[in-house]
This record gives sequence, C-alpha cells and structure tokens, in this order.
Amino acid sequence: MGVIFVLMSLAIAVLLIAGIWKTFEKAGKPGWAAIVPIYNLVVILEIVRKPLWWILLFLIPIANIVVAIIVYIELAKCFGKSTGFGLGLVF
Repeated sequence: MGVIFVLMSLAIAVLLIAGIWKTFEKAGKPGWAAIVPIYNLVVILEIVRKPLWWILLFLIPIANIVVAIIVYIELAKCFGKSTGFGLGLVF
C-alpha cells in the first residue's frame, strides 16, 4: 500500500514539474528553474511583473493563499487566458 502511495505521489510531482517547466519555456524563461525551490517563485513573479518582495508574502500563513490566487490569475492573464483559467491553476 505504501509503495503505491509513493509511486502515485511521484507521478503527480513529475506532472506538476513538467507543467511548470513548459510554462516557463513559453514565457521565455529557463525550464530548469521549475525545480529550484525559491528561484521558481522569483521567475513566476518576474513573469507576472510583481515585485520580488512578494516572496515574503508567500511565507505568511493565510496571506500566502491569497497571494497565490492573485499570482496565478495574473499568470493566466499573461498568457491570454481568463480569470477562470487562473482559478483552475490555483486548484
């Protein structure tokens, strides 16, 4: 049972990394940045044109949820998608 859980978790992680990697490449940023923990936030903030001090907001409980929603909605808009698509990115 534990092995199946680990394999499923690994598969989900690989899919998430692949999705972020392709997003970064479409934005003209290096794809490898998707696997570097803090640097991927820096790159996402650069894409959505938000100041780097917003990284601190990701460290505050509850505020990080609000900031993530705002950032992903802006990320969707940067690629010409709707607000609903941005909310889909959050969930």
